[in-house]
Amino acid sequence: MVLFTLDDKRTRGQHAHVQPFSDEDASIETLSHCSSFSDTTSVPEEGGEVNEDTAQEDFQYKLKGFIDSTVDKSAKTRQGALDGLKTAMANRILYEFISERRMTISDSIERCLKKGKGEEQRAAASLACLLCIQLGSGIESEEVLKTLKPVFKNILADGSASVQASVYTLMICFESLFSRSYAKGDGTFLSVNPQTSQLHTNALLSWALLLTICSGSQLQEVLRKHMPKLPGLLESEDVNMRIAAGETIALLFELARDMDADFEIDNYNDLCDKLSALATDCNKHRAKNDKRKQRSVFRDVLKAVEEGDFQVETIRFGTERMTIDSWVRKRTYDTFREFVGSGMNYHLQANEFIRDVFELGPPILVDSATMKAMKISRFERHLHNSAAFKARTKARSKFRDKRVDVGEF
Repeated sequence: MVLFTLDDKRTRGQHAHVQPFSDEDASIETLSHCSSFSDTTSVPEEGGEVNEDTAQEDFQYKLKGFIDSTVDKSAKTRQGALDGLKTAMANRILYEFISERRMTISDSIERCLKKGKGEEQRAAASLACLLCIQLGSGIESEEVLKTLKPVFKNILADGSASVQASVYTLMICFESLFSRSYAKGDGTFLSVNPQTSQLHTNALLSWALLLTICSGSQLQEVLRKHMPKLPGLLESEDVNMRIAAGETIALLFELARDMDADFEIDNYNDLCDKLSALATDCNKHRAKNDKRKQRSVFRDVLKAVEEGDFQVETIRFGTERMTIDSWVRKRTYDTFREFVGSGMNYHLQANEFIRDVFELGPPILVDSATMKAMKISRFERHLHNSAAFKARTKARSKFRDKRVDVGEF
């Protein structure tokens, strides 16, 4: 099933005689090296001695080492390699490099998911998401999904059979997890450990993301099935589950009111009372940070349910800005930010896929004076403008193709 490009084979041969990382320094070497690529102080300004081409070659050589190390016998080395690839993909646009090695990386992720445990599986799953973010919304990402979806389903559903890929099917998988935290028939809740609670919380947030692209008929079924039960999760002992449940309820109200402006639910007043209590929570048994975080979120959730309101947020990146003005947009933004972390602003500037999701248009070319004023290094300016030039070229190519089609017609 696994196919390798000629470059992949040559790369593997090139690194075959080298032990990239020892068990002791794998994670340290990985994180310290990759973090340096996003550190503007580590890249010389114009007139510096370090050749940019050499730096780029060194960077790619290191990435090839990470890819090779994902099949190492040592679990710690594999973990370090996965973390290194994650850091690189979160902080740089690497489409051409990754596209040439997509099959190899996808195969490595699949192997780590199947044979790894705990943290290694988590790192591999996170890398799979970053891989799709880098590849964008096209056939390459679809192939990655087709390859990895059965593996994810086996992990999530404990060996259940794979079915045809669809949003609805994925939602069923997530529902089967977080619904275990719903109240039982007698009103009591299942006691779960912190790890299981985190799994249920992440499943709920992933499910909420898929809600944003559901059809109207699917959404109506979701409202009928889950709206009576979701408020029960507001009583969870886990603050993250309470917050996830509150934000999901706000999202559902927003989506439902887009279809029907007069949308309401049974026990509406009881829900508002619960939200109000959480927005002013003074429970002495809860940590101060948890209460502060919870109160801030639930004030916004309460406004969303009672008034259909949303606390608008402006995200600034480079010379641009983006407005988060809905729960749909917030859930989408939070999901990407969870994976790329501190690299989010860079991806908003240069990642075609993410810019397309948020309707930002092609990356913008920025002149040298503006870049200097923004304190962006020459190397980063080169990467940013390369991405912008590539996007502009692709857009022009599509336009030319359309003109040819019209002429032929």
